[in-house]
Amino acid sequence: MSSAGEWCLIESDPGVFSALIKDFGVQGIQVEEICSLDSDSFKDLKPVHGLIFLFKYDQEIQTEGTVLEDTLQSDIFFAKQVISNACATQAIINILLNTKHDDVILGSTLDAFKNFTQYFDAGMRGLALSNSKVIQQVHNSFARQQVFEYDEKASKSEDSYHFVGYVPVNGHVLELDGLKGGPVDHGAIEGDDWIETVRPIIQKRIQRYTSGEIHFNLMAVISDKKMLLEKKIEKLTTYNNTGFLHNELEQCKRVLDEENLKRQRNQVENIRRKHNYLPFIIEMIRILAAEKKLLPLVELAKKKS
Repeated sequence: MSSAGEWCLIESDPGVFSALIKDFGVQGIQVEEICSLDSDSFKDLKPVHGLIFLFKYDQEIQTEGTVLEDTLQSDIFFAKQVISNACATQAIINILLNTKHDDVILGSTLDAFKNFTQYFDAGMRGLALSNSKVIQQVHNSFARQQVFEYDEKASKSEDSYHFVGYVPVNGHVLELDGLKGGPVDHGAIEGDDWIETVRPIIQKRIQRYTSGEIHFNLMAVISDKKMLLEKKIEKLTTYNNTGFLHNELEQCKRVLDEENLKRQRNQVENIRRKHNYLPFIIEMIRILAAEKKLLPLVELAKKKS
């Protein structure tokens, strides 16, 4: 697999993914973490446009379902992963370009990419993605700053993790894994809510790992909660002539305040992720050495370790 000018690893965090989507120019969408596969965990998140699933990659554990090798003649968008470390962006773009909802506006960057690659096969779409400087720059803008360089060869034995997406398309649940030959069709959606069909699929996949394996992460791609709340508040304000509507209006305002605070915290965390702390660390060490405090602190740390 090509490095294609080096793509960084991205942290599995809803604040990171929400900012990533926003920086692609997409409007009307955000990402929320799912802590349980129970139905109640999805109740306040609907509509859910897709799911992002992170797991420890194991070639010996195969998923069920039918791989759709040829999607060129269908309206399914799928790009194969041909570059290392890009599975996070690969998963979210595969989800976004299969999302058809009035809340979601793709924006000029992804609209142009979708139009440009509409007659490409999955491999060519993957190559087009790997050569998109705009997408790569946005992706790499979420790289954690490395204080010190490390030997990449020494880390080859470490566990590898992989992102895949799940989406409802044409009445079926599709798994979008860039390492596969095509989307994996998990069958028809039963009932009106595709989440009720996909939950046991993910649960079964988790159960294939050993009982001690806990390194999984699930995130939902949902409509922008702030946007929906603001629309609801505007509507309730217009028709607020009863006590019941007043209470609902106040509840919506409280939830909106909580959402705004959460976004502020996410913004601060993303700034900290991107910040280079090395100059500060070096200056602090220099000052401690000049004041003859560095060696005593080192000796104290040795005793505690």
